[in-house]
Amino acid sequence: MRRAIEYKKKARVLLIDDNYEHLTGIKEIISMEGEFDVVGTSTSANVGISLAKKTRPDIILMDINMPEKDGLQAIQEIESLNLGTRIICLSGYDDADLIFRAMKLGAKGYVLKTMASGQLIYAIEEVASGKIYLPPALCSRFIEYFQTSFKEESASSSDEENLLSYLTQREEEVLDLLTQGITYKGVASKLFISETTVKTHVNNIFQKLQVNDRTQAVLYAINNGFTNKKKALMSKI
Repeated sequence: MRRAIEYKKKARVLLIDDNYEHLTGIKEIISMEGEFDVVGTSTSANVGISLAKKTRPDIILMDINMPEKDGLQAIQEIESLNLGTRIICLSGYDDADLIFRAMKLGAKGYVLKTMASGQLIYAIEEVASGKIYLPPALCSRFIEYFQTSFKEESASSSDEENLLSYLTQREEEVLDLLTQGITYKGVASKLFISETTVKTHVNNIFQKLQVNDRTQAVLYAINNGFTNKKKALMSKI
């Protein structure tokens, strides 16, 4: 008897990235692999969410830093739809806090945009097979951050919740400069980072402090002793 030929189902992939050139490049890389089928692309998070509902892909490659709605919000929305889709974050940032928050929201992988194409394909294969993927260079940092965050959360659980305790050291530095009335451009210059990175940190601050704008963030910081804390630390230096 002739043996039946087994056909392996292709993993269906949706790409969401506001950088069109990067999106096109990733599509070409993935399309070259016989194991994947790109079912849609979008440079908008909102359109990408609609495509996810329509196509129900196996894998979504999700850019984190997008203008109208960031990738973290998009992950949360897609996860709430219970589509059975597994999300891999695409990011230019190796910030451990960002990785932690993405994974906490439901992402199953985190890939840097600077990674080689072979590593990207491997990440998709791993996540498509039901595994979690983090690049080795980020894995130890993620675990260390997770352990530190867990200890801090446990230590502060007995106190009245002060949302400032959730800020990373870099976010505290950004907030400190914001309380001094310095512009985003000025913050970028003082911390030697890009203005886009500053905006990402500011968005993280807004979410953690549960505020909607810079003024509310500064007022929260002042009302909860943030400026006094910074002064005390500076006096010890």
